[in-house]
Amino acid sequence: MRRLKFLLRPGWVVLALVVAGFAFLCFTVLAPWQLGKNTSTEHRNQQIADSVDADPVAVESLFDDGVAEENSEWRRVNATGSYLPNSDVLVRLRAIDSQPAYEVLTPFRLDDGATVLVNRGYVRPVQGTEAPPIDPAPTGQQTLDGRIRNSEGTVAGKEPFEEDGRKQVYFIDTGQVAALTGTDLLDAYVQLEPDQPGGLGTIPLPQLDAGPYLSYGLQWLAFGIMAPLGLAYFVRAEWLERRKEKAAASSAPKPGDDAASAHGAGAPTTRTEPSATESSAADSATTLTATQAKLADRYGKRR
Repeated sequence: MRRLKFLLRPGWVVLALVVAGFAFLCFTVLAPWQLGKNTSTEHRNQQIADSVDADPVAVESLFDDGVAEENSEWRRVNATGSYLPNSDVLVRLRAIDSQPAYEVLTPFRLDDGATVLVNRGYVRPVQGTEAPPIDPAPTGQQTLDGRIRNSEGTVAGKEPFEEDGRKQVYFIDTGQVAALTGTDLLDAYVQLEPDQPGGLGTIPLPQLDAGPYLSYGLQWLAFGIMAPLGLAYFVRAEWLERRKEKAAASSAPKPGDDAASAHGAGAPTTRTEPSATESSAADSATTLTATQAKLADRYGKRR
């Protein structure tokens, strides 16, 4: 454990916390979010595909005490009754074919007395975001063909309002529209098929493909796995580098050891320099010997 004490440094602690937080988000938020969208998209596509060959049914048959049957969305229905006059509601911030649009909602009174909200289609804004004039719904009894759609729900802060005498909302929520128009609506609405009485621009059906949600979900799972592995790689690299530096430091000679080893290794063969006294004595002996040799040579010659 002492070899990993460097992991307690602030930089490593912060990095570990960031990696752990990122991996946690990948596994608990980001990947489930994308995989959940993939599941819901596949379910929606299957419902639309099943409805293509199914015969339309009376819209009243899909409701029990005002609540739509489970898995009834996208079912083809027909409705007989009449539009309620002067009750149009505009839905803001819509996009049809990648262009801004308003969707138009109008309550429709069924023959049995219940009232269902009808999405008549869309109109394009004029002069920026200003809603254009809207053709009124026809009066009298009408028979409509459409598809059942579930309410979208609401978000806090996006409340209905009225502008230039037109009621406007941000979501198609039957409860919110019922309170805005003062009508008692069933909890789902009808989206009109093409060429229907009171219909405006036809809202196209969604494309029947799953989209990229599955691949996105798998990518987030991969990122959640790769992040800790990347941290482990850098921890190992740092540990190996510290281990290499420690080994190099332990094998390097110390300053005091250099002189001692050099002296010990050269003891048998190293010659020491003579002192000053020894040098003087040696010089005197050499001079005396030379003098004696000269005298001997001189006297020898005389004899």
